[in-house]
Amino acid sequence: MKDFWIAPSILSADFARLGEEVDNVLKAGADIVHFDVMDNHYVPNLTIGPLVCEALRKHGVTAPIDVHLMVKPVDRIIPDFAKAGATYITFHPEASEHVDRSLQLVRDSGCKSGLVFNPATPLEYLDYVMEKVDMILLMSVNPGFGGQSFIPYVLDKLRAVRERIDRSGRDIRLEIDGGVKADNIREVAAAGADTFVAGSAIFGAAKASDPNHYDTIVGSLRSELAKARG
Repeated sequence: MKDFWIAPSILSADFARLGEEVDNVLKAGADIVHFDVMDNHYVPNLTIGPLVCEALRKHGVTAPIDVHLMVKPVDRIIPDFAKAGATYITFHPEASEHVDRSLQLVRDSGCKSGLVFNPATPLEYLDYVMEKVDMILLMSVNPGFGGQSFIPYVLDKLRAVRERIDRSGRDIRLEIDGGVKADNIREVAAAGADTFVAGSAIFGAAKASDPNHYDTIVGSLRSELAKARG
C-alpha cells in the first residue's frame, strides 16, 4: 500500500493568516494541501479560486496542492488552476459533459487528474476512464460545507474502489474527504484509503494559544494511521 498522506483542507483555515496556517500544518507533518473549490452552483457555497492557489505558491509553498473542483462546468477553470500551481485536479463526473475529455484536459494542462464521487454517486464511471485517473476521491459527506459527520456506508464504497485500483495495477491514490478525525481515521485507512482530507479536525481544533497545536493534532492522526498499518 502507498504511504499515507494527510491533506489539511484550507476551507477551515484562518484566511487572514492563510500562508502562515499552511506553513504550520506542513511543518507539523501534513503532506499535501487540499483546496475545496465551490461555485454556489454545483454546490450551495462559494469559496476560493485560482488566485489563492497562486498566492500560496508565491508565498513559498512547495508541497503538492490537491484541488477539488465542486464547480459546473469544470473545463473552463481547469487550465486556470493548473497555471496557478495545482498538482492534482479532481472533479465530479456529474459536472462534466464529457468526463474523458475533462480528465485529458487536466493532464494536458500538466496536472494529475482525478474523479470525485459523492456518497450516492455510482462508481460505474470508473469502468471507462481508469487509465486517465491518478486519484479517486470519495466524499464521505455531501459536498458544500465543512464540519459534517462521516457517512458510515462510504466505508463499503472505499473497499470497492480499493479492489478496483488493486485489480487495475495502476498507480492511483484513494482519497477520502468528510468527517475524518482521529477517532475514525484508522477504520477509514483499513477500508483502503491512503489520502485523508481533514479540515475542521485540524484547523478547527487548533488553539492559537498553543504554539504546538498542529504538531499535536497531526501527530494524533499519524499515530492512528500507524496502528492501521499493524
